[in-house]
Amino acid sequence: MKRILAIVFLVFLGAFASKSQTVYSCQYKSDADVKVYVTEWKSDADLVVYKCDWKSDAKGHNDGLWYFVEYKSDAEKKIYFVDYKSDADLVIYFTEWKSDAEWRDKSKKHLMY
Repeated sequence: MKRILAIVFLVFLGAFASKSQTVYSCQYKSDADVKVYVTEWKSDADLVVYKCDWKSDAKGHNDGLWYFVEYKSDAEKKIYFVDYKSDADLVIYFTEWKSDAEWRDKSKKHLMY
């Protein structure tokens, strides 16, 4: 009985821990879930992104706190950075402040689920 409870607890803990927004930057456009353009202006962005140094800092889900993983299989979303805004599904702005991370165009929020 203790083993079953331990297994259930570990599964629950794993599901809870995977709530961070983990992102992998693809080398090829065809591997990506979302094509992303990085703008220089916050006002042009659909999403303001804060790049977290630690996976545990990317709390919540789909709120602009991104943790970049080393391996594609560890990511919730695979993105490809495009050179032109017109080629992008999502326009982002990287901020230096965690508190600035937010969706500016919530109609595109589905792209990162």
